[in-house]
Amino acid sequence: MDPFIAEIRIFTFDFAPKNWAYCNGQVMPLQQNTALFSLLGTTYGGDGKATFGLPDLRARMPMHANPDGGNGLSLRQLGESGGVSTVTLTQNELPHHVHQAMALSGSGSESTPGPSVLLADTGGAAAYTGSTSAPQTLRATLGTAGNGLAHNNMPPYLALSFCICLQGEFPVSE
Repeated sequence: MDPFIAEIRIFTFDFAPKNWAYCNGQVMPLQQNTALFSLLGTTYGGDGKATFGLPDLRARMPMHANPDGGNGLSLRQLGESGGVSTVTLTQNELPHHVHQAMALSGSGSESTPGPSVLLADTGGAAAYTGSTSAPQTLRATLGTAGNGLAHNNMPPYLALSFCICLQGEFPVSE
């Protein structure tokens, strides 16, 4: 069976076979590819008069279109693209959590913080004390932490060649 025009296949080699093209988003001349244009239109680019675009699957994961939504799934139109490979979380995207500050009401005996050393009532002298008595949990605002850099948002992947059929059997809708 010949491949269908506009069919996309995955290949494990590093070239597009005869009558196939990489899905690299390239713009194609309409006059030389009228059958392919009749199936793709300008869904993936081009002006629809002299040119049209092929799908661009470079560094992208394909997803089945869901133009009607349904089943609680997000609405996805044919040709829609989105997503990013890195993400910087905002404070609103972090899970709710608490940082506790521990302190004593007694006088301080240490001048620098360290392991098992807590904040204490300065009384004009040292601000820290060894944790010899039970500390109290305080409600306090602590400074922000982190550096705001993006983190990788990609699942494990394997790069392969996605190619689209330029010439073959014209698909017929049932």
